Amino acid sequence: MSDAIEVKIDSKVVDDAIRRLDKAAAYPRPAYLGIGEKLVLSTKQRFVTGTAPDGSRWEPNSQATYLQQFVDSEGHKLKSLHRKDGKINARGSDKAISKKPLIGKSGALSQQIDYRLDENGLRIGSPMEYASMQQHGGKKSKFPNLWGDIPARQFLGVSSNDEQMIVNSVGEYLTQVVGS
Repeated sequence: MSDAIEVKIDSKVVDDAIRRLDKAAAYPRPAYLGIGEKLVLSTKQRFVTGTAPDGSRWEPNSQATYLQQFVDSEGHKLKSLHRKDGKINARGSDKAISKKPLIGKSGALSQQIDYRLDENGLRIGSPMEYASMQQHGGKKSKFPNLWGDIPARQFLGVSSNDEQMIVNSVGEYLTQVVGS
């Protein structure tokens, strides 16, 4: 996993639950692993819903982004998506309508989310080199290789549902380890 993006969670509820876990369990690793798996699923779900951890909707794709899906790697129009007169056909129109932000041609970013445990805690991220640009956004004026400005579309982070899941997971694990 790339260390290019770091999102720190500032949540008293989560901090308190993690402190309880570390204090009460001699071996908290299984709890962290379970939380990591659930956070990966939650993060991947954001690509389906098009929402940030705070629940806000991602900005739609720009016209430049939509147009990129109608050309091949050399910039030639894809014949399967265009009519003979050069206009977009019904298949192309359907493709444009269904195009979601952050789901590129490969869909790799939405699938390559993982977690790891280290001495600093649980980390969620993506190994994709462009993940940071998608998380934080970028301006064409600063990054000339972009075909347009990219708005920040946060996909990494902890939602209020994630916070509750963490608290519940810690409680369940402590009940298993310490007893009810």
